[in-house]
Amino acid sequence: MTPQLERLTVLCKQLNLLHLPTQIAHLGQMAAKRELGYLDFLEQALKDEAMARAERMRRMLTRLAGFPAIKTLDEFDFEFALGVPKALVLELGSLAFVERAENVVLLGPSGVGKTHLAVALGYRATQAGFRTRFITAADLLMQLTTALRRNQLEETIKRITKPYRLLIIDEMGYLPMDREQANLLFQVVAKRYETGSLILTSNLPFGQWDQTFADDATLTAALLDRLLHHAHVVPISGDSYRLKEKRQAGMINRIPPPHLNDADDVKRKRNSKEAALS
Repeated sequence: MTPQLERLTVLCKQLNLLHLPTQIAHLGQMAAKRELGYLDFLEQALKDEAMARAERMRRMLTRLAGFPAIKTLDEFDFEFALGVPKALVLELGSLAFVERAENVVLLGPSGVGKTHLAVALGYRATQAGFRTRFITAADLLMQLTTALRRNQLEETIKRITKPYRLLIIDEMGYLPMDREQANLLFQVVAKRYETGSLILTSNLPFGQWDQTFADDATLTAALLDRLLHHAHVVPISGDSYRLKEKRQAGMINRIPPPHLNDADDVKRKRNSKEAALS
């Protein structure tokens, strides 16, 4: 390294330009080869630094989001998941709902791709520069309950809700809550209301949510009122994708529907038994 490059490296570090020192020699050679002017060289150097800084930010946001795995919309099998409204999902992929602080609720049975879609939208949000947090409902309730016991509830709710443009709560409804837990979750949803976006996945239709929320119809109605006021509801139907993979491996056989003749046989046998008893 020449003395000039050493001086430039020191200056870059002082200005917190982390990428430029590794590229400055290459950029200098490129500028000489293309006969770039001073301003053109400076513009190219700063563009490279800005691109590298943006990539570092995307990697950091992805890491801090806490995704269980990286999933993308391009990887989602819309041909298998025929019950997924593709047009709506792709529209959500524009992230306009995050800009407008709207919610997304993904409803459907286990294995149809709710978590995949939630993570894919969350990952796309991190790549767009939005601070995002992924957490399961069970982990969220554990954190809130612990905070309540330690008299740290207000601080914990702020830490979970305030910094993030997008909060993803996965697997709502898989475990029933007591009244205290239901109230804690309501506080999180209320804090997010019209201030930040929420993606929520659940295996239960809305009519059964009160069963999860300690059979408290009033609390459930208040929660749904805030959740759905500015929301995109994505109903998903179809077979489990995980079971599909097992079927392809020959581990599970699809149960065929009964044939009409089989049903007639069952009906005739039942009628014969009833006649014998009469």
